[in-house]
Amino acid sequence: MQYIPNIIFTIALIAGIGYFTKNIRKVIRNIRLGKDVDRTDNKKERFNNMARIALGQSKMVRRPVSGALHIIVYLGFIIINIEVLEIIIDGILGTHRIFAFLGGLYDFLIGSFEILAFLVFVGVVIFWIRRNVIRIKRFWNPEMKGWPKNDGNLILYFEMVLMTLFLVMNAADLQLQYLGAEHYIKAGAYPISQYISPLFSGMSEGTLILVERGAWWMHIIGILVFLNYLYFSKHLHILLAFPNTYYGDLKPKGQMDNLEAVTKEVMLMMDPNADPFAAPADDEAEAEPEKFGASDVMDLNWVQLLNSYTCTECGRCTSECPANQTGKKLSPRKIMMDTRDRLQEVGDNIDKNGSFVDDGKQLLNDYISQEELWACTSCNACVEACPVSISPLSIIMDMRRYLVMEQSAAPTDLNNMMSNIENNGAPWPFNQMDRLNWSQE
Repeated sequence: MQYIPNIIFTIALIAGIGYFTKNIRKVIRNIRLGKDVDRTDNKKERFNNMARIALGQSKMVRRPVSGALHIIVYLGFIIINIEVLEIIIDGILGTHRIFAFLGGLYDFLIGSFEILAFLVFVGVVIFWIRRNVIRIKRFWNPEMKGWPKNDGNLILYFEMVLMTLFLVMNAADLQLQYLGAEHYIKAGAYPISQYISPLFSGMSEGTLILVERGAWWMHIIGILVFLNYLYFSKHLHILLAFPNTYYGDLKPKGQMDNLEAVTKEVMLMMDPNADPFAAPADDEAEAEPEKFGASDVMDLNWVQLLNSYTCTECGRCTSECPANQTGKKLSPRKIMMDTRDRLQEVGDNIDKNGSFVDDGKQLLNDYISQEELWACTSCNACVEACPVSISPLSIIMDMRRYLVMEQSAAPTDLNNMMSNIENNGAPWPFNQMDRLNWSQE
């Protein structure tokens, strides 16, 4: 009978980690639906970017208030998880505070965890106030209605409860140490929970053990629930920010990629030795013509799909976007959210049918409108503002390419400009022979 709690804990742990692993494999599969792109170059620079941006939070602190609060929560999330390791070992082996043999170091660790837990709780409360009381504008854009808004608040409630349970568990444990209860050895320093502990004074030993064990179980089960909630939440960025910053684009801002298929065509046209009437090679003749640009998520590359899953929905990109500021429909955050939603829809389709079955939908028009795409000024403000190296602009440009090159659906002014370049060698509707007429007036 004494081993039943350990067995239950081990089953819960295996089930929680197993379900999380299953969902993460789905995310990886969905990301791999994108076209291949080589991001294995400049490994040193990529590691530096990951260390500076993802680990060092260098772009977060450009907005000092939210940046400082985020660093507190971020550090709390990482460091307090050391305590989770002890809980897991205790849960499997049936021990209690197995790391207590560390002595003074253990006291320091538990004290640090408590201070961080308190700071995380305070930080999360401030985040909640900023969202729901101060109502900062970027959290109330149209795309943040419904689930995105609820998700942002739900994760804050999660963190409040987890930090509270941790401190309550320690406060009850401290009372049991005072009473000399069996297994509750005197270990650890409790700079925060020592002020909560008096609330439990006068309780019997049995009641205190019930409170401590109840908080212990709810804390670890809450962590497993939180772990699996990440898959359904924007907070998947906790894990994906590291690979996303590593595989980020290293090209200078504003440098656009050329479509390889178009480049080949142009080079062929410029080759004086090429025979325009030559029959294509067998493999070229049988190959399906490459699609120009992107109309759906499978037309994007895998880094762009990784970007969509990494989006934190913080709205910094949208708040910096000049098109959005002037009332245009474009929101770079919405571009990333729509891409992720469509990718998730495609993944669910594959789960249901074994392979993707055409559902009559696509990213273009069903999720992202042409009005949004053409509102973009391609200024890169959104890319520069993103704290985890996401590029909404790359998706916008690929979808624009599809509209122009596959659908001939560019705006009238742009079509006129391209016609003028083709006919006159300049964007203006004047014959080349008339260019210097202005000098005669």
